[in-house]
Amino acid sequence: YWSLEVDLSTKDQQIVKAKLHSIKGSKAHLPDQAATDKVMAAVTGKEFHVSSLTTKEKIRQPSPPFITSTLQQEAARRLYFSAAKTMMVAQQLYEGLEVGADRVGLITYMRTDSTRISEDAREAARTWIRTVHGSEYVPEKPKEYKKSKSAQDAHEAIRPTYLSEEYSPAQVKSYLNKEQLRLYELIWKRFIASQMTNAVFDATVVDIATDGHIFRATGSVEKFAGFKKEYEEVKEETEKEEEQTKLPVLKEGERLDFVSWSPLQHFTQPPPAFTESMLVRELESKGIGRPSTYAQIIDTLKRRKYVRVDNRRFTPSEIGETVNKILVQEFPEIFEIGFTAHMEELLDRIESGGEEWLHVLDEFYKSFSKTLSGAREQIKDLKESLREDTGEKCEKCGKPMIIKWGRNGRFVACSGYPDCTNTKPLGENPEDARIQAEKCPQCGSGLKVRYTRTGRFIGCSGYPKCKYVRSITTGIPCPEPGCTGELVERRTKRGRLFYGCARYPNCKFATWDKPAKGTCAACNNPYLVEKSNKKSGTFLICPKCKTPAQGGEGESVPPA
Repeated sequence: YWSLEVDLSTKDQQIVKAKLHSIKGSKAHLPDQAATDKVMAAVTGKEFHVSSLTTKEKIRQPSPPFITSTLQQEAARRLYFSAAKTMMVAQQLYEGLEVGADRVGLITYMRTDSTRISEDAREAARTWIRTVHGSEYVPEKPKEYKKSKSAQDAHEAIRPTYLSEEYSPAQVKSYLNKEQLRLYELIWKRFIASQMTNAVFDATVVDIATDGHIFRATGSVEKFAGFKKEYEEVKEETEKEEEQTKLPVLKEGERLDFVSWSPLQHFTQPPPAFTESMLVRELESKGIGRPSTYAQIIDTLKRRKYVRVDNRRFTPSEIGETVNKILVQEFPEIFEIGFTAHMEELLDRIESGGEEWLHVLDEFYKSFSKTLSGAREQIKDLKESLREDTGEKCEKCGKPMIIKWGRNGRFVACSGYPDCTNTKPLGENPEDARIQAEKCPQCGSGLKVRYTRTGRFIGCSGYPKCKYVRSITTGIPCPEPGCTGELVERRTKRGRLFYGCARYPNCKFATWDKPAKGTCAACNNPYLVEKSNKKSGTFLICPKCKTPAQGGEGESVPPA
């Protein structure tokens, strides 16, 4: 469908943007460009005037204090923390840190599903607000928030333990590391804001008429900041933001001058990929898991490589899609979205004495064991269904090469296994081909790129007779002064890729960013690094002075 927006000008040259709302009393619908062109032709040259102007006062309430799920969501949106990192840092704040001469727990328990707060904490918050912001920011009655039906309400909401100047974020800043301070400040501000007055806006709707066509302009102006003076929640890109466009002062009957048209074609968009924040919210809304398990669920998806994370959004990996297809096919009842929520409900009923645990387990296991036995019988057929012919012949034994699945994804292997163990990665890149053309310096056999659970390396094709190995180099000299090594691919104990000097431990230079050949035009730094964002994609930038390659948005590079 199409939409049509018009830019109009007031007498003092202020621009008003208005969107087509109705035609001759019926809601406007523009199915194609022809209909849009017809509207523009019908009203071009006609007079535009303000036919009605309505202003209403709108109230916006603060968000409740954090519970586990909302803390994870907001930390992901605002601080770019993973759910696991949020809980790790929150644990540190809860267990206590050295603040001056004392060890102090700065926040209450961080695994909670209740928005309840104690009377003492509520009064302390009101006193703080009155002192810092003024009495007009303290509501007549203390704010209370509803809890969800499934909330166990065992603990208070997440809040600062002490609401005093001594333990404010500004005062404890020197005792916390950067991550601890950012999360503590987030919890502090959210809690204070939850006990402040509402924000007040004047929302204005202006209808502009011309020849039976109504164009509508909307805007709002903040009258009283309220809780927004302390804190405002960050929204997802997919969430509709409250319109904050400020309209010029208009009067009914006022004439406006035409400036330009802005027709726009809209396409049906697929649902956006999940961010960590969106996934936590989805788990919570579907009743899947508990607040304490969200971080573990997301960590498992990443660790088993069921998903890739691009620009902080999850994309199903090939292995993830395949595993999902098989499990849904073989265990449809267990992998139905309501199964976990139903099981959580049964466990709660067992805890409260409403169900007998032996009966619940018996009911579940009888059907599950039959399904599991059937799946085990079909394992060989399932493996065969995942194999694909490549049309290639094995260079060692001449048998067909096929695509197989392993724990790290798909790879190419000889169909003559176990007699022939020839394998190679799927979709070899030019760099892999160049490595295979090299000879082993120890035995003269060819080299090949090998893959393990923690990464890849170069090894001799004559293994296990020859055990020559080396790291994969980037070809970029180490930037440390006086060092003669090169930067190579390395992995942390948890498998995260980084780049370090080949002369480690003699040289300990390391960087998370992928290095690239090139010299910075601004500071002559001898290498660049790859960065990416939503606006520019992947580009090169100087790690020292942060100048993009060629001085613009960055020199675009193909994805790694």
